[in-house]
Amino acid sequence: MQKLISQMRRCIRDYRMIEAGDRIAVGVSGGKDSLLLLRLLAEIRGQSGMDFSLHAISLDLGFGDSDYSPIADFCASLDVPYTVIPTQIGKIVFDARQEDNPCSLCAKMRRGALHQEAKRLGCSTVALGHHFDDAVETFALSLIYEGRLSCFSPVTRMEDSGLKIIRPMLYLHEKTVENAAKRLSLPVLHNPCPADKHTKREDVKQLLYELEGRYPGLKEHIFGGMQRAPLPDWKTEE
Repeated sequence: MQKLISQMRRCIRDYRMIEAGDRIAVGVSGGKDSLLLLRLLAEIRGQSGMDFSLHAISLDLGFGDSDYSPIADFCASLDVPYTVIPTQIGKIVFDARQEDNPCSLCAKMRRGALHQEAKRLGCSTVALGHHFDDAVETFALSLIYEGRLSCFSPVTRMEDSGLKIIRPMLYLHEKTVENAAKRLSLPVLHNPCPADKHTKREDVKQLLYELEGRYPGLKEHIFGGMQRAPLPDWKTEE
């Protein structure tokens, strides 16, 4: 646990993600990434240089078979307030719109709902559970399918809402997250999305896995290149 906390603190420090007094809304999907993010943030809350408060938020996408009570109990054990927001995003994306590329619209709608609730709760910052592999895969997706050198930023300041979006787990690898989730017995929920494991991202994940077998260290090199080039907002603080 201490190694995970140390890596997260270093990421937060490198990108100046958190300021004293920040009220942070944590997007909790119920997956291993967001649950570990919440656990680690709760651990470092109140430590030296980490004077912030937390509020966990889950979006019920309207698939009808999700039980959030285990997450509610988990949040209570961490002394973190928890809110579940009912939505019809799933029905809109898959039934009404029947999107060929459902992930894009779903992400946009989830982002809007999460930001709206964060502002309603008086939060200045939204924390998301993207990790090292998410960043590398997003970069590869943009390059392969769009011909762009692009990725989400470690810190994004939203001009329209005034929110700051942070991703404190960027130094944690997916396998590390997965092992930690099992070791800590995090209450991971089943993902009810019909598109789960059937996306372009999943294809790119598999491609990178195969390339990593042929070229060890490939993903580390890509991640390092994103910082050294650097991509917008990826340069670390000196």
